[in-house]
Amino acid sequence: MFSLQKTSDLQSNACVAPAEPTPPFIRQALKKVHPEVTARYYGCGLVVPECLEGCRILDLGSGSGRDCYMLSQLVGEKGHVTGIDMTEGQLAVAMAYVDHHMREFAYKTPNVSFVQGYIEALSEAGLEKNSFDIIISNCVVNLSPDKKKVLSEAYSVLKDGGELYFSDVYSNERLTEEIKNHKVLWGECLGGALWWKDLLQFAEEVGFSPPRLVTANVITVDNQELQDALGNFKFVSATYRLFKVPKGNTKPCQVIYNGTITGMEENFKFDCRYTFKVNEVVEVDAEVSSILTNSRFAADFTFQPPGGPCGPIGVKPKAGIVDPFELALQQEKQGPGSDTGGCCRTQDATCCK
Repeated sequence: MFSLQKTSDLQSNACVAPAEPTPPFIRQALKKVHPEVTARYYGCGLVVPECLEGCRILDLGSGSGRDCYMLSQLVGEKGHVTGIDMTEGQLAVAMAYVDHHMREFAYKTPNVSFVQGYIEALSEAGLEKNSFDIIISNCVVNLSPDKKKVLSEAYSVLKDGGELYFSDVYSNERLTEEIKNHKVLWGECLGGALWWKDLLQFAEEVGFSPPRLVTANVITVDNQELQDALGNFKFVSATYRLFKVPKGNTKPCQVIYNGTITGMEENFKFDCRYTFKVNEVVEVDAEVSSILTNSRFAADFTFQPPGGPCGPIGVKPKAGIVDPFELALQQEKQGPGSDTGGCCRTQDATCCK
């Protein structure tokens, strides 16, 4: 893992190139973040879920706090953002600018805090169980030696109906120990990549609903020495959303999006299968029905009355995709303009913290 002091220390441009056009309201929020905080940020792109007003958010691997200060504006003064990171230097930068940003945002009371700790030990870091509406993470989970523990801890501190929304790097098979122990590949976020099928299994074992795939993109490695070390292993960056909702008690239903989510007034892309257009009737499967009914999105949809008639034929979604490599291949065929997820494509490899 590289010792980084500022963005320009990165070994490639993988983590500084934007993954996709940033919505205007997020660009505006980023402009209000102090330049020193932005300069010390080493993440890949942005991971910003929807419907954030008043929410309590936890950022895993928050670094210099750039995303925390951006999210601070999106949740509003009644919401709260907590950043956790294990690096003292990064936390020092983040905490030094709390008062500055609260003045900039005209907040009477700080709605941002930072905690030193490990993402595998959230409770030990003092984070309370059932206390967060949303957890975000951007190219950080792959750096953990115990990814199932990360998911378990995340599930524990999420409220009922809460969501883990995160982007990371995944492999097409389980990696060999040789690759896992390769220092350069680890620092480039490839050596720690999780086999995507293991994510599905871990999520189920800790209690999450089945992961919903949002975006996926192929990672290319043009460095021949690294490619030789990787052999036939392939990688994608992918964004998933996992929810802490009841299981087995919900049936498929029809929903109508009300157009009430900030920045998503015309349509709301929930995942790679479902994009909801305002005032359009859409048939959803039992999993999505449970998520929308039991999460922060409930007020943004109109649902078929319990036990009521099915109503007019709704828009049927396209077939679901679980394999991120399949989705990435589809998006490559679609060409420029398709979604790219939170971690970026790269010419050398991806690089992370």
